[in-house]
Amino acid sequence: MRCSRWTVRWRVASTWAERRPSGSWRRSGKRGHRFRPANRRVMGYPMAGHLSRAGYNVTVYNRTPEKAAQWVEKHGGAKADTPASATAGADFVMMCVGNDNDVRAVALGPDGALAAMRAGSTLVDHTTASATVARELYAAAKARKVGFLDAPVSGGQAGAEGGKLTVMVGGDADVFAKAQPVLATYARAVTLLGAAGAGQLTKMVNQVCIAGLLQALAEGINFAARAGLDVERVLDVIGKGAAQSWQMDNRGRTMADDKFDFGFAVDWMRKDLSICLAESRVNGAALPVTALIDQFYSRIQARGGNRWDTSSLIRLLRD
Repeated sequence: MRCSRWTVRWRVASTWAERRPSGSWRRSGKRGHRFRPANRRVMGYPMAGHLSRAGYNVTVYNRTPEKAAQWVEKHGGAKADTPASATAGADFVMMCVGNDNDVRAVALGPDGALAAMRAGSTLVDHTTASATVARELYAAAKARKVGFLDAPVSGGQAGAEGGKLTVMVGGDADVFAKAQPVLATYARAVTLLGAAGAGQLTKMVNQVCIAGLLQALAEGINFAARAGLDVERVLDVIGKGAAQSWQMDNRGRTMADDKFDFGFAVDWMRKDLSICLAESRVNGAALPVTALIDQFYSRIQARGGNRWDTSSLIRLLRD
């Protein structure tokens, strides 16, 4: 999924980067905590908004200052010029950026989020990134006596806006216990899966499953259409049985109607699948179907569908 940069503090600081700007936010108030969030506007912007509405004082940072200004105009709080200035004094810092390099750029270095974080505070990274970078940040944070959680999310923009995200977390249990009430502000499920990196590894499982589901759904819908069936009625009836899935409920009819100008972009999915495939080479897991679907997405990109929704796989079966 794609985020921007936020830092939240309890004061909350938040940083968001729109794929690909970045931002951060801080908030103060509730329970005396300050927050700062960091995220792309697609995800981080509404996530920071939930923190603000819950009563936290939020300071935001984005690489595009206008985006941070827009957030402040809508939600109040404050904006910062650098990740470090956003996170100074924050109890919690939330990040959601584009990839491993973005994570390092926002979190590390003299102007990075960690540079200004005090001992006992917590950095939460909502970026979908590698388990390797999660472990790097965990070690860097621990050296500063800062807690760290890798916490990628699932649920897309709709989940972020509705406060219904699923959060997959890796890190220490005591840090998780402190952060869980904050994460619940914009999530319906927040689960600790293990040590640092476990959240990212779980998100990889999520993306592998989604890729397979979308390809199967594309093939099924195309089969139904070529067989002369009423596709909408087919989706309705099989959606009441064992074939039902979120993808079928939320993408089946738009796939049948050839609508792909929304949702989770092919470019983003290829980034995520590249992480999955790289990790599989480390742990020895076989991902033959995932590798094939990744190549299907490369063909979509070659057709100019970089920003099409991932359900656009069906285009390859129609042409």
